[in-house]
Amino acid sequence: MKLMKLTLAAICAVLIASSALAMDMKPGKGVTLKPARATWNTGFFQEALVRRGLEELGYTVKKPKDLQNPIAYKSIYLGDIDYWCNGNFPLHDAQLPKNFEKRGVILDPIIKAGGMQGYLVSKKEVEKFGIKSLDDFKRPEVKKAFDLNGDGKADLTACPPGWGCEKVIARHMEVYDLADHIKPIKASYEAGMASALGAYKSGKPIFFYTWTPNWTVFKVKPGKDVMWINVPAEGDTEAAVSGIEGAVSDPLRPGFVVYDITVVANKKFLEKNTAAAAFLKSFRLTIGDVSAQNTRMNAGEKSDKDIAKHVDEWIAKHQDKWNGWLDAARKAAK
Repeated sequence: MKLMKLTLAAICAVLIASSALAMDMKPGKGVTLKPARATWNTGFFQEALVRRGLEELGYTVKKPKDLQNPIAYKSIYLGDIDYWCNGNFPLHDAQLPKNFEKRGVILDPIIKAGGMQGYLVSKKEVEKFGIKSLDDFKRPEVKKAFDLNGDGKADLTACPPGWGCEKVIARHMEVYDLADHIKPIKASYEAGMASALGAYKSGKPIFFYTWTPNWTVFKVKPGKDVMWINVPAEGDTEAAVSGIEGAVSDPLRPGFVVYDITVVANKKFLEKNTAAAAFLKSFRLTIGDVSAQNTRMNAGEKSDKDIAKHVDEWIAKHQDKWNGWLDAARKAAK
């Protein structure tokens, strides 16, 4: 009986080995892919993980182009790039080219409802002035406290031109009659936040827009250092959300939709490269995964070598999941 068991074990081992040999481990060999990535480095991690997976499948993956959202979607539509991992929907709906669905595909979310957006204000000033919403910045004493350059307006670290949030903030300034009270600073987001955090560390108040996952909410934590505030009820078209940690009220009216983080790809690329398509469709992350990596980047680990190290460490911690995605991709190869 023992001999029979050994024999059966040996047969199973042979069958497993034969199955592995039969499966093409590098179905993408000989194919070069053209990715793009966001202009904000908090979105670099998911692109690097996807690139690593596709390379393990044998694809040659070019260095990603850093593109503004509308240009990325236009490039996917035209076939100039194959995919990017920084779609934020429905936030980016208006940035898609006309009839995008004929040539492009928005895949299921990498992180479902991963994007919380809104305005954060230093907790000290929230408590001192009783700040509950953007409307409070019309009050002279509040406006003066947040006026860091002496122009008579509260300084808001906002979004660079071309970002979806820039348009939403502009709408808020108009709808709530805030143009004479708040000045959105539209420099590079990284530079703007660095300046705002520097001022905050020196004891000055902070007022900024952000989203999740993002390193900013690790540097200044909602509920401890800063608070999410409301937009005024009048004219607000977005639903209130409950259970937001560090909000001045529950529910909170953040003024922004909660969005999914997705992969967006060229339709023909997906049809021709079924292994890549299967991997992209399987790929999932959590807000915690990305925010933790973003925090390390903000601490100085932001070179390509650093990000590659972060990818190595994430894969090592999630090896079974990673192998499952790769196996599914190899099985889907045609």
